[in-house]
Amino acid sequence: MGAIIKHINIKGVDIPVVFEQEKSLPILNLQLVFTNSGYMQDKKHSGLTSISAKLLNEGTKKLGSIKFAEKLENSAISLHTSNGFETFVIELSSLKDVHEKGLKLLSDLLKDPNYSNDVLEKIKTIQTGSLKRKENDFDYVASNNLKKLIFKDTPLENPSSGTIKTISKIKLEDVEKQLKNNLDLNNLIIVVGGDFKYEEIISKIKNSIKVLNAQNKNKEIKISPSSKPITKETIKDTQQAYIYFGSPFNVNVKDEDTYMAKVASFILGGSGFGSRLMEEIRVKRGLAYSAYGYVSINKSYSYFTGYLQTKLESADEAKNLVQSLVNEFVKNGVSKDELDSAKKFLLGSEPLRTETLSQRLNRAFTLFYKGLSQDYNKKELEKIENLKLEALNKYIKSHKEINNLSFSIVRK
Repeated sequence: MGAIIKHINIKGVDIPVVFEQEKSLPILNLQLVFTNSGYMQDKKHSGLTSISAKLLNEGTKKLGSIKFAEKLENSAISLHTSNGFETFVIELSSLKDVHEKGLKLLSDLLKDPNYSNDVLEKIKTIQTGSLKRKENDFDYVASNNLKKLIFKDTPLENPSSGTIKTISKIKLEDVEKQLKNNLDLNNLIIVVGGDFKYEEIISKIKNSIKVLNAQNKNKEIKISPSSKPITKETIKDTQQAYIYFGSPFNVNVKDEDTYMAKVASFILGGSGFGSRLMEEIRVKRGLAYSAYGYVSINKSYSYFTGYLQTKLESADEAKNLVQSLVNEFVKNGVSKDELDSAKKFLLGSEPLRTETLSQRLNRAFTLFYKGLSQDYNKKELEKIENLKLEALNKYIKSHKEINNLSFSIVRK
């Protein structure tokens, strides 16, 4: 049947609902997606949204984390909170037989989060321990340093999980304020599917979430990556070099020609074996086990980025090769064989992207969230199938900004 988009009104707020009925599986899959509520809202408290999500995973104040978790486990109910850069998500999944118990526990959690200094300190201790371990995760170090270069003075320059210093300063009132601002009906999109009729399940969901406030609407933000190429090297006791790179890619999620960005990204470095980066860096020269590069297009930002690891003595050669490959890609475009291979894979693998209910719901939500029609993917595939080599190469040549690569390198 496919997903449908509807709206419900709670406390005077029109809330979008992405819904798909799935009769073959007796399940409920519900996501409360709060937009513009991810770690873009951390401001001076880097890591605050991550800490806030983890606190919601600690159950209610009344039951405590252990008893609340037992209630979930006894009925095989999953209730989990997470966040990205743009969104804050509470996900509930259960068998149909126990969906009312799941919705009741969700309501209890929204009414009575486990606001406790003891719980907060436990979360901060765990987060701090994780950050200390990541000091020797050189992929993490190189990736974070790259974002500091290309997203300087924006919310994206800070890691989602914060730093040891910023985590130590987070107080319980900071978490309470963050959750109050983010978990607001004005920020909410409901994504729900399962063996239910729409009217049947939506009335129950309305009852569970009516405890939320309708007082704050978080604003969208737009972030532009730096176009000034910078290289930052970090010295660590490592046996190989970790190279992360990125540059601007000027595109909007609603642009009509983003399908060409998808094809170009696939050919340059997103497809793994067979991609330009992998072929030149690994297959022909043996400089790395793997090398990836791809265009990331989001509502608030878009950019080209990639990474590889190589021998310490090959770091400079690998860095220079990445730069020259990107330059050549923009200057000369792709070959007909590369385009044909990309078409074959992208068209042939489409059924694998909509096999499960969660995949279909996620796609329907993403399209709605980005302001695209629900038949966008069908139209996109038709455009890819009919894409001419000349048009693609003209598009690639128009994005010279990706040549302005910044590099973050961890080496010895």
